[in-house]
Amino acid sequence: MSNMVPKLIFSILISLLTHMSFAQQFTFMTYNIRYGTARDGENSWEFRKNGLAEQIKFYEPDVFGIQEGLEFQVEYLDSALSEYNYYGVGRDDGQTKGEYSAVFYKKNKFNVLNNGTFWLSQTPGEISTGWDAQLPRVCSYMVLENKVEGEKIAVFNTHFDHVGEEARKESARLIIQKIQEIKPADAAVVLMGDLNLEPQTEPIKYLSKNLTDARLSSKEVTFGPEGTFTGFNFTEPPERRIDYIFTDPDRIEVIKYAVLTDSKDNKYYSDHLPVYVEVNIK
Repeated sequence: MSNMVPKLIFSILISLLTHMSFAQQFTFMTYNIRYGTARDGENSWEFRKNGLAEQIKFYEPDVFGIQEGLEFQVEYLDSALSEYNYYGVGRDDGQTKGEYSAVFYKKNKFNVLNNGTFWLSQTPGEISTGWDAQLPRVCSYMVLENKVEGEKIAVFNTHFDHVGEEARKESARLIIQKIQEIKPADAAVVLMGDLNLEPQTEPIKYLSKNLTDARLSSKEVTFGPEGTFTGFNFTEPPERRIDYIFTDPDRIEVIKYAVLTDSKDNKYYSDHLPVYVEVNIK
């Protein structure tokens, strides 16, 4: 009888461990890096690219998405951040022309199960400009699998139009539809990007009904200013919050949320501040 008790306890422990759900921690960042051919004077890409890359290296997110990156900017980050691989295409031709909404991921941490790009339009499978948008807009996505524990994460990265009100409304609806079509049933979801919308607007409210706004759900820390767009103005706090990370309400717990205000010589590394989160994936 005395020998049976330890064996019984051991069996119970093994059963409990087998059925327990352990949360794994990951970090994500979204960053509008400002297109590199803009006439920004002392804030031009050549003067800030090294600092921007070093900033990303310091925070070392597991996955980050950029907006407004042109081919030479994407290639620079790919070269400077050797621990990452990326997927993305230019929005003008589906290859290299125009701005990318690229997704970078730590190549030693994830396997790529799927990737792709769709256009924010009535014909998402074609290079196109949707509704009343001024420019073609895209959403690029990757389905990643953690090499150690096997968690699957579907990451969507986008940049909404800055003019078309109807386009922004329809883009939000299209992305939720595409998430449902693309993500595996056992994958958590992260949506990030520059949405050119503030929190009180209808499309952001719609996204918040289907996903969780990371700023509002952070459990431990919400750090930095609320606004994310600076226009390179270092002397006044940013007022407009237009950059977001949304997460899966069923699979992801946001632990920390921050808008990063790092700078050098009283200059920001972009006209947007990056948004950074630390999450647990159940």
